[in-house]
Amino acid sequence: MKNYIIRIGTTKVAVSINKEEGKFVPIYTLNLPKLEPATLAFFEDVRDKLISTVPIKLEVLRDPTEFEKIKYVLSNKATELIKKGLPSAPDEVVDFGVTFLLNEMLGLGNIEFLLHDTNLEEIVINDSKEPIWVYHKELGWLQTNIIVDSEEQIKNYASIVGRRVGRQITILNPLMDAHLITGDRVNATLFPISTKGNTLTIRMFRRKPWTITDFIKNKTLNYETAALLWLAIQYEMSIIIGGGTASGKTSMLNVILPFIPPNQRIISIEETREINLPTFLHWVPLTTRDPNPEGKGEVTMLDLLINSLRMRPDRIVVGEVRRQQEAEVLFEALNTGHSVYATLHANTSEEAFRRLTSPPINLPKDLIRSLPLFTIMFRQRRKNIRRLFEISEVVSNNDVKLNVLYRWDAKKDVQVKMGESKRLIQEIKMFTGLSKEKLDEDLNEKKKILKWIVEHDINTVNTVGKVVNEYYKDKEKLMKTMREKRGVEAVLGNFFSELGE
Repeated sequence: MKNYIIRIGTTKVAVSINKEEGKFVPIYTLNLPKLEPATLAFFEDVRDKLISTVPIKLEVLRDPTEFEKIKYVLSNKATELIKKGLPSAPDEVVDFGVTFLLNEMLGLGNIEFLLHDTNLEEIVINDSKEPIWVYHKELGWLQTNIIVDSEEQIKNYASIVGRRVGRQITILNPLMDAHLITGDRVNATLFPISTKGNTLTIRMFRRKPWTITDFIKNKTLNYETAALLWLAIQYEMSIIIGGGTASGKTSMLNVILPFIPPNQRIISIEETREINLPTFLHWVPLTTRDPNPEGKGEVTMLDLLINSLRMRPDRIVVGEVRRQQEAEVLFEALNTGHSVYATLHANTSEEAFRRLTSPPINLPKDLIRSLPLFTIMFRQRRKNIRRLFEISEVVSNNDVKLNVLYRWDAKKDVQVKMGESKRLIQEIKMFTGLSKEKLDEDLNEKKKILKWIVEHDINTVNTVGKVVNEYYKDKEKLMKTMREKRGVEAVLGNFFSELGE
């Protein structure tokens, strides 16, 4: 079915995915070299020497920069020790030995190879009796040939992840949400809460974050809806992004936030860091903290949300709204003049509205009036695609209602305009003094810029943000550069080299 190579440093490992007789799903085979007992014993000896000569402090493992430094030192030392002990070993054996040792000392053993497979979205350990499962972007769920040796080892992996972010998993606290140094999200549960055994679920995030270019190219949304969302972001209209599990809510949030003008202060609040914004934006990311074993030191989403209001934010971004108090503070912030952006589990705009106004969130309908837009994401499992399903505005005269502006047509696979705006455009006109004609012109300009970005394959968070920044700084100059077809360099200049891209 499929064969390819994954790399960790200079080490290459072959992956083969095939259907096997008697198996209900395809098998994902990681073709690792088989290590003889004597070789394993040698590597164990090298590991002991590395531990004694290169001490590893917990603080180092929490800092990405320091982590890379210690990894570099260990790699060089491991190479030296392996070449000394196995002087006739070929380079590929030395490379694999170094990678094996680094995975064992700094990572999650053989799971690290899976974490370097960019074709995967999810890695799942259900217990120590069955193989690890993975979710492949093209092929869906696959069973691997990798098995974790014991329940204790699964618990040990969970503890390693937890310690690095200041979280613990114990019999008294058998559930844990955390993240790896790469940003991948980790959930762990312990037996007997998970009755088959200890579990580990790793949601992998793209090493290169999604951009508006990627979303337009893969038809997640089109130029018209992208321009409308840009307009809403520019003029400080708050948005709640809804959708089901793994529908792309946070990805959509990441994609549209670079439209925020660079002279505004952004505070983001998350349980696990998932938001990535251009490095030059005025942005302060905050994350929650679990209590220590004595039950002290907890910092909740609510704590951070309340505190963010004292940090003079122009925009407040909340990873996900789940509880009544969080929603109340978020909407109070909205009503006091802040622009807010958040995600919510809901499959349609109507469902998002009902979730906010029903238990357990249970906000008064009058409070929802202050929210201009719902944007809904959808994942079609049959084709394994994600699409912008709906953009709706909240309108109210005597009652609060939803006006659907765009909806995805599944048959044609395109977002279709459902009606004219009754609120969004009127509010922007009221607060800016711009006419309807000027706003239509603005939307057309944004579509032209988006097309130029896509045509020139500008597809990193920083470079997309740079073009948006040029638009805000000198729109006429940017439009002139595009008309004269002077190319990417005329807009970005030496920006690539400045950012190391």
